[in-house]
Amino acid sequence: MSLPLEGLSAIVTGAGRGLGRAEALELARLGAAVVVNDYGRPGRDGSGEASAAPAENVAEEIRAAGGRAVAHLGDVSDFESARALVDLAVTTYGKLDILVNNAGILRDRMIFSMTESEWDSVIRVHLKGHFNTTHFASVHWRERSKAAGGPVYGRIVNTSSEAFLAGSAGQPNYAAAKGGIVGLTTSTALALSKYGVRANVICPRARTRMTEDVFAGFAEPAAGELDPLAPEHVAPLVGYLASPAAGTVNGQLLVVHGGMVAIVERPKVAAKFDTSKEAFSFEELEGVLGAYYAERPGGGTFAAAEVLGLKRG
Repeated sequence: MSLPLEGLSAIVTGAGRGLGRAEALELARLGAAVVVNDYGRPGRDGSGEASAAPAENVAEEIRAAGGRAVAHLGDVSDFESARALVDLAVTTYGKLDILVNNAGILRDRMIFSMTESEWDSVIRVHLKGHFNTTHFASVHWRERSKAAGGPVYGRIVNTSSEAFLAGSAGQPNYAAAKGGIVGLTTSTALALSKYGVRANVICPRARTRMTEDVFAGFAEPAAGELDPLAPEHVAPLVGYLASPAAGTVNGQLLVVHGGMVAIVERPKVAAKFDTSKEAFSFEELEGVLGAYYAERPGGGTFAAAEVLGLKRG
């Protein structure tokens, strides 16, 4: 019996540790040949001996389990590095079928304390990094589709965050980048659908090295129990979205963690007002909008903070 991703090749960015590692291992387990990307370089272990780069360790872990994997050490926020990443997948495996964008960093601070570099670095790695790899992957799929005279196989799984949905007060850079990724994903889903590509975005909650401070107050699992915030809760959804089984899923946003998957609907129009004249005046807007918001509960914003309360059960 063939595996769901047998014969397909995949890129997973930020896959040297944490969530990306779990995703790369899951795609390999399902049969995909994987390019494991991470920015981490070779270093030294506790004894002073040379140690392999995290991406190389994950690639070796996949190969040791009987899978196919190569490592790519590079920064996806660099345009040419992203080009080289996609080229590596194509030259190594003959084509690219799956792109999982996961690479990211945190530079948390309140908006009034945030520096320009803290803003720029997070936007660059998350949002530009997602764009860079998506750009080169889309060029590849478009060219393949034109050569084939019809749709080809392509899957994109992007990584947003509940910080975007809930409006995390201490993460304006991260929330903005993750909101941008949702817009990038829905635009990409529409643009590439005719070529056979499906693009979706997940909001995972996972305890990783990047989020250890964010989830420091969450209870640790009991001995022998799987952490509700373990990346292994997220990876199967990525595997599904990367598979042929998800051929009808496109441009969707899903929250996933702790044995739960929630589908988030698109925004809906809550109210609509028409001017009684040729154009709205300040006074007319003050009347209709003032009355509307006066009847609504105070403190509510466009942010959907209720997603933070989602849990299994």
